[in-house]
Amino acid sequence: MGWILAARSYKLMSVTNREESGGWGLAMQKIFENLMPWGTKQRRIFQLGFSAIQIIRYQGWRVFWSKASPKIKLFLLRNSADSYHRWILKNEPSLNALELQKQTSLSFNYRPKISIVMPVWNSEMVWLGSAIESVIRQTYDNWELCIADGASTNPSVREVLDQYFQDTRIKIKYLSQNLGISGNSNAALSLAVGEFVAFLDHDDELAPFALFELVKRLNEKPDLDFIYSDEDKITDGKRRVDPFFKPDWSPDFLLSTMYTCHLSTYRKKIIDEIVSFRLGYDGSQDYDLVLRFVENTTRIDHIPKILYHWRMVLGSAANDVNAKPYAYLAGKKALTDYMQRNGILGEVLDGAWPGLYRVRRQITGNPLVSIIIPSKDKPDILKTCIESVLNKTDYPNYEIIIVDNQSSDNTTFEYYKTLETHSRVNILHYDQPFNFSAINNFAVSKAKGEHILFLNNDTEVISREWLTSMLEHSQRKEVGAVGAQLLFRNKSIQHCGIILGLQGIAGHPYSRQYGNHYQGARPSLICNYSAVTAACMMMRKSVFTEVGGFDSELAIDYNDIDLCLKIRKLGYLVVYTPYAKLFHLECLTRGHKDNPEKMQVFQKEFELMRFRWGSIIDHGDPYYNPNLSLDRANFSLKN
Repeated sequence: MGWILAARSYKLMSVTNREESGGWGLAMQKIFENLMPWGTKQRRIFQLGFSAIQIIRYQGWRVFWSKASPKIKLFLLRNSADSYHRWILKNEPSLNALELQKQTSLSFNYRPKISIVMPVWNSEMVWLGSAIESVIRQTYDNWELCIADGASTNPSVREVLDQYFQDTRIKIKYLSQNLGISGNSNAALSLAVGEFVAFLDHDDELAPFALFELVKRLNEKPDLDFIYSDEDKITDGKRRVDPFFKPDWSPDFLLSTMYTCHLSTYRKKIIDEIVSFRLGYDGSQDYDLVLRFVENTTRIDHIPKILYHWRMVLGSAANDVNAKPYAYLAGKKALTDYMQRNGILGEVLDGAWPGLYRVRRQITGNPLVSIIIPSKDKPDILKTCIESVLNKTDYPNYEIIIVDNQSSDNTTFEYYKTLETHSRVNILHYDQPFNFSAINNFAVSKAKGEHILFLNNDTEVISREWLTSMLEHSQRKEVGAVGAQLLFRNKSIQHCGIILGLQGIAGHPYSRQYGNHYQGARPSLICNYSAVTAACMMMRKSVFTEVGGFDSELAIDYNDIDLCLKIRKLGYLVVYTPYAKLFHLECLTRGHKDNPEKMQVFQKEFELMRFRWGSIIDHGDPYYNPNLSLDRANFSLKN
């Protein structure tokens, strides 16, 4: 009851003015006044629940999970998965459908053998049996299960394994010593003769339709070398929780965390060429493998279905991110090796929590960055922006181009006079009606920088490395645009990338939410999106010119999304970095869509975007997931 009331109280407080210090305090006072008739135990339960919600809100689910007691974890697991359970019932095949898959799989034109590799050492008997049975239950039959036992000291392990020898598709090798997860995996892999290899941990399970979906995709695209799927976790009671619905191939996301993880299937020919698992990377041996594998192919695909269940047992990383600290050191080592092999200058740093990383690239040379800021009147807002850039920027080589668009306030021109002698600042005048695209195109034609940064005047720099952290990606030849993390004044998220399809065209995920606990922790990671906002966007001037700049037909809205989609069409990546952090007081200077004339313009631009990019938008954003809702911006499940 306490948890429920705490959650309802949180909802009540959400309607208070949280930007004012009195809002939360007043709401809490009202709530506790209503609790006076309660007993001490009831109030304590409420306080615990409210404290948990505060940790989740400000620090994220991962931090809360690491602090929560086992009883609280069990309570949440029992009461938080209902929507996911409904999703499972709605989206996954019934028993009849599974039987039909068995018949369908026999008629596949292409029926490659899939070798499932499973290292074993002192496994829990019940989970080892469940893992093997999950393979036997597959609706696709052309598989083999290759097991290597690393000299388990528990004799029951061999007793369980020996029970499965009668199935000729199951191969078992008993080692004389434990070689660690990498060595044991290599021993199991040496038994494999399949065209493709998939990996299964000894206490996890495959969905019964996992191999069917893999081979179905291979029949559609037989030249694929690497396929990964979505995944979830499974509790001791076999309750499925915490689904991870992944984006399609996102190279920057992979350099930030091992997101492909389970279920991953590799062409064995390439596995053999790159020498499979390397010793010294235990705990992140699969991360090291995939980083080396993708250097040898671009034929990568993603199946947006839950094909793997990662068991949450005591001591596993699925249950506690701090369970295997050595794994995260091995992950940093694997990333450092990747950088050295690919000639990337820089360093690997820890991310927001264990298992997340930051690949920080070294700036090549000292290129000039032209910061373009359109503005009209409201000099106090512009002054806040300019001073934050001048006082909080660690990168030394930049110029500021203010583009005045028909200001009329004398105080604006007085402020301009104070900037005239500043060596970094240049003021241009654009004496035409407001057109965001035309204004910025005009400014780019006057810019001297090799890199262009578009910046709204209602922004304020937070992180000193903001310009450096954007430039480190803008300088990459494969990157076309770079976006920043923008926050509202109350530190909730305003922008951390743009998803196609939200609000009909595109929208901002996590808007006005807090924390980093969402799907794959994406707000706190460098990753790829289809678009980023021009409220703070950097790119090379050559790329801007190559795509023809902003489209002046999109005078007010969607111009940045249109630009990013043109960039993506040419094969460039769009990168979001959370290390460029600014406040953004959205629509403060130009207002909202608040009058009929503006609404007509927005409608016209909406229709133009649908005409131009509708097929791309409707196909689905490759950096989102078709199982997630486009009605809500919080990565929630589709109804």
